[in-house]
Amino acid sequence: MLFKPGLDETAKAAGDGMPDKVTGRGRRPAVRIAITLLIVGGLAYLGWTALAQKKRDARGGRPDLAVPVLAATPRIQDVPVYLDGVGAVRALNTVVVRSQVDGKLIAVNFTEGQDVKKDDVLGEIDPVIYQAQYDQAVAKKAQDEAQLANMRLDLKRYQQLAASNAGSKQQADTQSAVVAQQEALVRADQAAIDNAQAMLGYTRIVAPISGRAGLRQVDRGNIIHASDATGLVIITQLQPIAVQFSLPQQQITRVNAAMAKGALAVDVFGNDGTTVVDTGKLIGVDNQVDPTTGTLKLKAEFPNGHFQLWPGQFVNVRLKVETLSQATVIPTSAVQRGPLGTFSYVIGSDDIATAKPVTVTQQDEKDAVIAKGIAPTDRVVTTGFANLSDGAKVTVSQNDQTPTADLAPQKRQGKRGARQGGERRGKRDEGSQKQSGSGVQKNGQSSGNAKTQP
Repeated sequence: MLFKPGLDETAKAAGDGMPDKVTGRGRRPAVRIAITLLIVGGLAYLGWTALAQKKRDARGGRPDLAVPVLAATPRIQDVPVYLDGVGAVRALNTVVVRSQVDGKLIAVNFTEGQDVKKDDVLGEIDPVIYQAQYDQAVAKKAQDEAQLANMRLDLKRYQQLAASNAGSKQQADTQSAVVAQQEALVRADQAAIDNAQAMLGYTRIVAPISGRAGLRQVDRGNIIHASDATGLVIITQLQPIAVQFSLPQQQITRVNAAMAKGALAVDVFGNDGTTVVDTGKLIGVDNQVDPTTGTLKLKAEFPNGHFQLWPGQFVNVRLKVETLSQATVIPTSAVQRGPLGTFSYVIGSDDIATAKPVTVTQQDEKDAVIAKGIAPTDRVVTTGFANLSDGAKVTVSQNDQTPTADLAPQKRQGKRGARQGGERRGKRDEGSQKQSGSGVQKNGQSSGNAKTQP
């Protein structure tokens, strides 16, 4: 019996290239399945990539690790309130010593820069002319006194004759008037003597105040005049000394209220701006505000015991106006500023940092006075704000362990740490080999083993 191939065997023998409807219908499901698998695979890849990126971001932010910080506890203390200003040192008294008479300067009795006392003779003018004028006034008085004595005797005689009706009473009255005129002339002579004596005294130029003499303006041998503008020398009083400084006009009310309670202390700083070189008191406030600067001038007096303040020197000044009793004080570094104002990170009992708004009364480079927002028992973060956020977990480091300002991701930090650690180990190995010296050279096998150790 012979086998006859059927339709199916004929199609198989013909191959896939036959244009058959049955073969075309068999390909469509396979194509659809392949497309579906590609779409599903692409979506899965995108989802896996996003998840991996999210994990990488999470590891970079380190939400699962505590942020190392430094913390401080608020202090309760009395805090002085100061108003800062800039001023200039002024001599408490300055005198230009001038001659009061004209003449030749025959002596200068001081050294430039010398400390002089009141009534010290600083210079002498030739007194010959003024001595002669004084002697002349004295002689004139003696002459008039002699005439007065004779007139008084005549008056006594005329009064006796008038009493016995032997003489005229009118003559006695006339003689009495002549005596009165002569007495007035004698008094004028005494005034002339006093004037001549004063002019003679002015030939000795004396110091009107105690202080320090400046540079000499006139040399010995010159003719000086009372009208000279420069004078002989300038004396400045350095102990005590004054400082004139300015404050904004907005502080007038505050200063006046503080002055009503008593004397106000004033501190003056040295050239470094931080060291208090002298402490004095406020002695005066100007009676008007400078309209060009909007500031008020004040004057303080300082003992200047060590001559650390010098006239003309510019200084920084602070005026103490009040004292805040039992105020809450935290380090200034703990006060942060944001869009909503000042705040501080407060560490709770569970080591969670919470940002709390605070009200700052005053602050300087070191401390800040908090009026509201911080309790005495709170702990505030002072260092380590780079990766700190509200609600973050923190670990408080010791004072000698300052946290890094920028914490890098773990992988990058690990590579860097491994590389740095390898370099440090290499340096230590080289150092140990150098220190071992001859021992390494003698034992070549040991040194070879050391190099190959991982």
